[in-house]
Amino acid sequence: MSNKAAVCIGLALFGGVATLPFWLPGARRPMPQPVLKAGLTECVESAEYMRANHMLLLDAWRNSVVREGNRRYVNAAGKPFEKSLERTCLDCHSNKAEFCDRCHQSVAVQPYCWNCHFAPGELRPAAAAMAGSPALRIAATGLSSPGGAADGR
Repeated sequence: MSNKAAVCIGLALFGGVATLPFWLPGARRPMPQPVLKAGLTECVESAEYMRANHMLLLDAWRNSVVREGNRRYVNAAGKPFEKSLERTCLDCHSNKAEFCDRCHQSVAVQPYCWNCHFAPGELRPAAAAMAGSPALRIAATGLSSPGGAADGR
């Protein structure tokens, strides 16, 4: 029975040490502030809403556009916007490294937006292949090689 008190004290100490980062006053660091284009006055929703819900909004946009063909979004103020990451969001938030990556890296998140979309200034796969070897240029354009086949045989 004497071990019961030692086990309880040990569990309490372990619990305190394990949760220290959550309740220690200096443990929270401020979120990085994204760098925006000068002169921006509005977004599709309020800054507070976008900070908390942009991932849900973009996911809903994707589903609505791909599954229903609905490309029109009307915000809480009644203003319409096109549901497009590249033409709506990236039109204002054009520097992916300064806007998207800073916040996502600070919270260790790797969004899958960039699996399909391209940030401003990034080469699309065909353009990147055109800058590479002749075989890559042939494969990217679909043209046949001097030997006659597209794969170089």
